[in-house]
Amino acid sequence: MALTLRQLEIFLAVAETGHVTTAAKKIYLTQSAVSMAISEMENILNGPLFDRQGKKLVLNDRGRFLLPHAREILNKVRNLELLLSEPEDKIVGTLHVGASSTIGNYVMPFIVSAFIEKYPDAEIKLIVGNTRQIEERIEEGELDIGFVGGSVQSDRIQVKPWLEDRLRIIAGTKHPLAKKEKVTLKDLEEARWIIREEGSGIAEIFENVIVKKLPKLNVFLRLGHTEAIKKAVEAGLGITCLSVLTVCREVQQGWIKVLDVPELEINHRLSMIMRKDKLKTRLLSEFMNFCEVVNECCQAHQTCFTSPNQLFELLTQPEEASVAQ
Repeated sequence: MALTLRQLEIFLAVAETGHVTTAAKKIYLTQSAVSMAISEMENILNGPLFDRQGKKLVLNDRGRFLLPHAREILNKVRNLELLLSEPEDKIVGTLHVGASSTIGNYVMPFIVSAFIEKYPDAEIKLIVGNTRQIEERIEEGELDIGFVGGSVQSDRIQVKPWLEDRLRIIAGTKHPLAKKEKVTLKDLEEARWIIREEGSGIAEIFENVIVKKLPKLNVFLRLGHTEAIKKAVEAGLGITCLSVLTVCREVQQGWIKVLDVPELEINHRLSMIMRKDKLKTRLLSEFMNFCEVVNECCQAHQTCFTSPNQLFELLTQPEEASVAQ
């Protein structure tokens, strides 16, 4: 007897959830059907794939060896199904998109909204994480395409430069540095800093650019979400470095201030990433083209860099949307 694709799908569901009950609900099978499929797989492969710890199933060394191969096989089959079943005259289907925090929370929702407005039969499922998490999901085949602000390590992933982002030093309006017309590097070194967690693109830039210029810098607090950092800065707990795309509303409302630091202006490229062996469906190709239009809009209209709302307005204007055709 040979392994089936359905068995691999069941194995993957159990591996990801750790419970037969949860896996059964995820793939719409009964608990007994899931248990039987795992038992049959273990018989075929001459040994267990999981360690039983009470009601929880944890992958053993054999299961961990099988996991990436199962994902690889199912991903290739899914690609083939998408390519062979898509209509020739319509943009339809479901696209799994990943984005690091800044892009996922402040840019991609506007892009997805404009794209769905143009192609109402398409569905975009957006996952937000830090750069490391998105890279891992792209490599494992869970996501079709990703958008990140940090560097990518895997040689199985293709990286394409996308938007240019502007990072600036931010302080609360009552912070002493907010009252200075020009801020020096010495001022920054004496301040308390609040920064993103390791694994994020912003944290990587912080370490590679700011820390090199300010080796004695005082990191007071690390937080896992940009909104939490903005609130902490607004409350006067310290200063930070963030994309201007994330703080346009707070700056306009006068809650926080972008500091003028002539010696430290940071621009960097956001990237579009996908597996090198990824087959491009019509939907994926059209979404990539649409995201290139976003880049063209931002090059032509610099306001895109400071307000995602203005980006959305540009994308939904008929003359701009026609570029994506």
